[in-house]
Amino acid sequence: MAPKRQSSLPPQAKKPKVPAAPKPEKKPAPPDVPKGEKEQQEAIEHIDEVQNEIDRLNEQASEEILKVEQKYNKLRQPFFQKRSELIAKIPNFWVTTFVNHPQVSALLGEEDEEALHYLTRVEVTEFEDIKSGYRIDFYFDENPYFENKVCCKEFHLNESGDPSSKSTEIKWKSGKDLTKRSSQTQNKASRKRQHEEPESFFTWFTDHSDAGADELGEVIKDDIWPNPLQYYLVPDMDDEEGEGEDEDEDDDDDEEEEGLEDIDEEGDEDEGEEDEDDDEGEEGEEDEGEDD
Repeated sequence: MAPKRQSSLPPQAKKPKVPAAPKPEKKPAPPDVPKGEKEQQEAIEHIDEVQNEIDRLNEQASEEILKVEQKYNKLRQPFFQKRSELIAKIPNFWVTTFVNHPQVSALLGEEDEEALHYLTRVEVTEFEDIKSGYRIDFYFDENPYFENKVCCKEFHLNESGDPSSKSTEIKWKSGKDLTKRSSQTQNKASRKRQHEEPESFFTWFTDHSDAGADELGEVIKDDIWPNPLQYYLVPDMDDEEGEGEDEDEDDDDDEEEEGLEDIDEEGDEDEGEEDEDDDEGEEGEEDEGEDD
């Protein structure tokens, strides 16, 4: 029997056993925290995690929406230009639009309306990245109030998110500064009149106190500029009120006529009843005569 051959390889050393990592111990809830409150706290933490995901998606959506807005803002420009050319053919288009707008009309005095009759064109231009601001340009014909052909107001939002605005200095002709005239009128007026008399529309060009809450700028950019025709075509409220009064008067006349007819009918009924009573009386007298 052949002897067993010994292996020339050295015997392999046995790998040391790595001790298993200890399992984290579940910390028992503090004895003073009820089970229901613990579940609520865990739910709140999970809600916060989910909300963070929602916020992340909202930020992503905002970036995508901004890209779409930038794309279509460029596509809209030729149509805005064409619309402005057509509007220029309609006299007093913009002053009519502003007067018919409920928020803007509240800022217009009589002299403001007179000055705005020389307004021929309005242009709203959003900056290329859209989110950094916009500009509103007002184009005027030669007029007795100021020298400017164009009055402009710009709104800016810097990288830190702080809003600011700047505007054209209006070069008023002698004695025609509507912003000063408005102040003088209000100082001389009674307390009630001060409350009713609006400041001049043109003070908006010099007001930079709160660019982040400029209501007039936002109204023009977001409400009027997208579709000014809807406000130009608003029917005259005076005409509507007049028509309503005429209708009310017609209704009153109809009611009066119906009332008179009712009275006549009641009168006829009363006369009929009296005739019946007289007939009954005569019959009674005849019966008494027959008895006699």
